[in-house]
Amino acid sequence: MIKILKHFISGPEIAFFHEFHRPPYGGGNQFLLALEKEFLRRGLDVGRNKVGSHTKICLFNSFNFDFDRLSNLASRYHPRMIHRVDGPIGLYRGLDSNIDKKICDMNNSLADATIFQSKYSLDKHVELGLSFKNPSVIYNAIDSNIFNNKNKILPPDGLRKIRLIATSWSDNPKKGGPLLSWLDEHLDYTKYELTFVGRTRAKFKNARVVEPVSSEKLANILRQNDIYIAPSQDDPCSNALIEALACGLPASFLDSGGHPELVKEGGEKFADQEGVLEAIDTIAHNYKKYQEKIEVLSITEVANRYLKIFNL
Repeated sequence: MIKILKHFISGPEIAFFHEFHRPPYGGGNQFLLALEKEFLRRGLDVGRNKVGSHTKICLFNSFNFDFDRLSNLASRYHPRMIHRVDGPIGLYRGLDSNIDKKICDMNNSLADATIFQSKYSLDKHVELGLSFKNPSVIYNAIDSNIFNNKNKILPPDGLRKIRLIATSWSDNPKKGGPLLSWLDEHLDYTKYELTFVGRTRAKFKNARVVEPVSSEKLANILRQNDIYIAPSQDDPCSNALIEALACGLPASFLDSGGHPELVKEGGEKFADQEGVLEAIDTIAHNYKKYQEKIEVLSITEVANRYLKIFNL
């Protein structure tokens, strides 16, 4: 009871500053929900968008928070300030790169340390001439109670078509919509079938399209498929890709962003439209080999790495 009162009166020990949304939503939101859940499972005192005299750590995300409010709270209570950064958003979303400069300015104003989601993301910011406080790289992770390979269907055995799947919450064309439309037209549907789950501006003639669903439903759909298609460009650390890998799906991925760091030997890269067909065929002919090479960091390990940065 005393702990609860202290939390509400003096703030949580660990504060998350982020505009949380109920799933389905974007990857950053999904990851922070999983990290929050893991911290709470360990009995840590965690709260959202509140800092007080009891707060030791504040983890603030990208630019998805009230900067003026957090600046005032940080100057008053002096918690250790950790900035989680993705992007560069100018590349990832196809926006004006000034947003990355603004994020960097926020970082230099508030942060004690910075967590990038991939080495790609850190290196690209350096290329842009942007310097962040005490940077480290920690990949995202997912809620393994939801996204796992339990009850995963058996690998393709020649008795049915091989099931391909792509997913995305964002309908930004850089998520790979144009490439998926091309794949839909050129895929050999005597051997394969294609499913897309989420939001997209792409037009499909043959693929099965499913509207955004809850994490639990998405995990079940992933486990019913065989190969994941990751066509997004300049994606720093795709949660959608991690979710699929965790559910036991080797990945055919565009050689861009943080994809190679996540997939490693658990899939095949491609550089262009024709390449995706070759990558899919290669995985299909050596399915078990690629599936056995899948490596996904657990949320437990990722939480440990965050706590090390937190000095807790």
